[in-house]
Amino acid sequence: MPTDSESIYGFVTSHKPDAGGHFGRFGGRYVAETLMGPLQELEDAFNEAWSDEAFQAERIRLLQQYAGRATPLYHAEHLSEEVGGAQILLKREDLTHTGAHKINNTIGQGLLAHRMGKKRVIAETGAGQHGVATATVAAMFGMQCDVYMGREDMQRQAPNVFRMRLLGANVIPVDSGTATLKDALNDALRDWVASCQDTFYIIGTVAGPHPYPLMVREFHVVIGQEARRQCLKQMGKLPDVAIACVGGGSNAMGLFHPLRDDPVRLVAVEAAGHGLNSGEHAASLGTGKPGILHGNLTYLLEDSDGQIEGTHSISAGLDYPGVGPELAYMHEQGRLELMSATDEEALAAFQQLSLCEGILPALESSHAVAAAIRMAADMRPDEILLVNLSGRGDKDLNTVCEKLGMGGMESLT
Repeated sequence: MPTDSESIYGFVTSHKPDAGGHFGRFGGRYVAETLMGPLQELEDAFNEAWSDEAFQAERIRLLQQYAGRATPLYHAEHLSEEVGGAQILLKREDLTHTGAHKINNTIGQGLLAHRMGKKRVIAETGAGQHGVATATVAAMFGMQCDVYMGREDMQRQAPNVFRMRLLGANVIPVDSGTATLKDALNDALRDWVASCQDTFYIIGTVAGPHPYPLMVREFHVVIGQEARRQCLKQMGKLPDVAIACVGGGSNAMGLFHPLRDDPVRLVAVEAAGHGLNSGEHAASLGTGKPGILHGNLTYLLEDSDGQIEGTHSISAGLDYPGVGPELAYMHEQGRLELMSATDEEALAAFQQLSLCEGILPALESSHAVAAAIRMAADMRPDEILLVNLSGRGDKDLNTVCEKLGMGGMESLT
């Protein structure tokens, strides 16, 4: 690890939103009046901290010494050979502490909460990885932690619920709506309205009202900064294609932003669920339209009456009816290419990567792997396809066992 941390984790980024938090027409701050003050307080605190060398030094120290950065860039040679075509590289975010990219953001927001003197943090979670990362940071800083999680997600992500409770977090079941990520975020926002004086809301994705989309992106760009540097060193050039799964889009923006001004194709892979024509999917960019969700204007899934539609994905972390506003802007600007993967394709990619490389990816990440396998076969052997492996698959083993007809985990003992 070079000692010049700023050369890796640069503090000055481009493509900032306007003063109102808009990326083009997307983003903004569409919230109740009671939250306008706390959001402005948060924006001011973030801007002050971001320019503070002491804050940045502590953030980088924790990323390196606690989270385990830099994560490796792994050439999946066996998978590349089996698929044929392009060389597939994996950015190993699954090797961070807590097992996913989410720790990058919770370290940053946790430090900010501590700096602001907050005694309690709250979070929403779908796959449970953000909840675990929030509980982890709360334990480290000695803060009370409450995590909202849809009851449906609690059942399919039971190992992460147990991890959060072991870390001292109170996991609050959400039964409204579809009892998934959208509904957990709704309840967390309601909590924050009533408790913002002493509570810090750690949002887990690049969505929500300004400054969250910008702030979460900035805490995650370490992914793309490292990957860009590593690819140049290991392969002698930049990747031809960079791929990431997209629900809200935090791992995608973390990878894409540092490559945005380079001649690299950026591919966002959404959850096609049972198929884009089935009505049971979570492809907001590919099939949605602009609207307001969770305090920002973005692409979302809604019916003709303006009601948010139900979503489906085998992966709890992609089971969300919207997307981060900056990704919506990049889509309209033509900077993103869109792909999708069904539940079946993600499950097949999970198996193929496991058998070829001995790496069990999260089902969210498996969507990106599925798209990479599809793309690589039509590319040349001298081309590079970089996949953000955003998390590990331990949390999904029960779901995978059931889908493969092996019963639940308890049936294997």
